[in-house]
Amino acid sequence: MTTMSTPASDPLTRQVSHQVSQSVFDGSRLRVVLLVEVYDGAQQQFLETYEQLRSHVESVPGHISEQLCQSIENPSQWLITSEWESAPPFLSWVSSEEHVRMVKPLHSCVRDTRSLRFHVVRETSHPTAGAEPARGGLQTPRIGDGVIRHALTFTVKPGSEDVVAKILADYASPEPQVDDTTRLCRTSLFLHGNRVVRAIEVRGDLLAALRHVAEQPEVRAVEEAINPYLEQDRDLGDPESARVFYTRAALPAVHHVTAGERDPAARRHALSYPARPGCGMRLAQLLAEHDEAAADDPRSAVLCSTIFQRDDVVVRLIDVRGDLAADPAVTLGLPDAGRVAELTTLLDGPAPADTSAAEGGVLARALEGARMEPVTDRRSPDA
Repeated sequence: MTTMSTPASDPLTRQVSHQVSQSVFDGSRLRVVLLVEVYDGAQQQFLETYEQLRSHVESVPGHISEQLCQSIENPSQWLITSEWESAPPFLSWVSSEEHVRMVKPLHSCVRDTRSLRFHVVRETSHPTAGAEPARGGLQTPRIGDGVIRHALTFTVKPGSEDVVAKILADYASPEPQVDDTTRLCRTSLFLHGNRVVRAIEVRGDLLAALRHVAEQPEVRAVEEAINPYLEQDRDLGDPESARVFYTRAALPAVHHVTAGERDPAARRHALSYPARPGCGMRLAQLLAEHDEAAADDPRSAVLCSTIFQRDDVVVRLIDVRGDLAADPAVTLGLPDAGRVAELTTLLDGPAPADTSAAEGGVLARALEGARMEPVTDRRSPDA
């Protein structure tokens, strides 16, 4: 019989709010599982490429261990698992341009891949003399709402924003039911300058939903129509070009919290927080901490918040009751005015000369500057 190495009452276990259904900031260890299907006859090329990747990832901060496994039933199926001290260092590495370049040689020998990421909640232990204890802590299981949240972001050529907004708004919604277990719930699209952000909510299998949407004729027509306006060239007919584009466009959800209330009159807004180089993850964490604290305040106009982050792009999607500008501090995710100064050190741009005035006009101007223009917000009938 095995025993759990860290019982639920252990102080190392991270206690999490029942209102937070998703977060990468709880400090628990991360297990990454990559399912790989290799082309017949390409195993040697796959192994050589993997060895180059492995020798590099061993030096990435936060990486603990890695295993490469081959199926005993189908030699074309491989499994790569890695363990990380926590989610942030992995997400920083996997979203880097260096990682995009390093995995490119894999594409010629791999038919399909699927990446899964898990927090370590419980584990068995077989102590070995002299072995160091695993770094990172365990957490209590989260109670989710069954919804997966994800976003894509890309930039368009300056001056084309109005044309792109019209193209993205004027298309027929795809069929929301993907299969027996997967359904599209909501798609929200925003513009901030020349940056487009498309956030989606899915029940079931996110990958199946993304593939389903990409195959819809009306969606493909829209994607082709905006191609001439993109700052990053892509050819959706070329699998490699499409793969690189969507890899760079991925904007993962790193935190979601809800106040536990529903209001049919609530409106969805998006706020963009451009971070200083290298400060995106810390900025997202600061906003997450503030939103989690504010979720317990019945006076808050923010009913739920999802924070998306990749590199120095940080987007906060909020459902708000009443006027967005009624309380700029809370709407911006800064109920604690005393920490506004920290936010200014993380944002890309000049800090206000007098942060003591932040609760007045400075916050109002910051809210206006962060506010993204809504393009479309669509819900499926039974979302």
